[in-house]
Amino acid sequence: MNQPPILGNISPLIPAGNDLEGAIAFYEQKLGFKCVHTEGDPMRMAIVKRDVAELFLVKNDYIHLAKEIAFRIYVTGIEQLYEELTSKGEETIHPNGKLETKPWGMKEFVVIDPAGVCITFYQITCS
Repeated sequence: MNQPPILGNISPLIPAGNDLEGAIAFYEQKLGFKCVHTEGDPMRMAIVKRDVAELFLVKNDYIHLAKEIAFRIYVTGIEQLYEELTSKGEETIHPNGKLETKPWGMKEFVVIDPAGVCITFYQITCS
């Protein structure tokens, strides 16, 4: 068979700073992910997952790295997700990243994790 390659979902390595346990708690309690794997003693990496979104949280000492990282997660039912996350505390959503439809046809909002990583949740609103 001569089938073309097919790309699947991505699993980015996300710097979690020095407090990996705190990062796991944030992703579980504030964003609804579940920790499905940890590695190391002391722990140096954890995998958190929600639906098909999977992130590898990596402990690191370079505090400026996380503030340079941004990624986007596609969502269906973005209004419901926004309500879910704001119900866990308004501070979860970045003050300049409230839910809105952008000129480029995406409805999106932004969360900054404890290490400073920028996460944009988005849904396509035009075709």
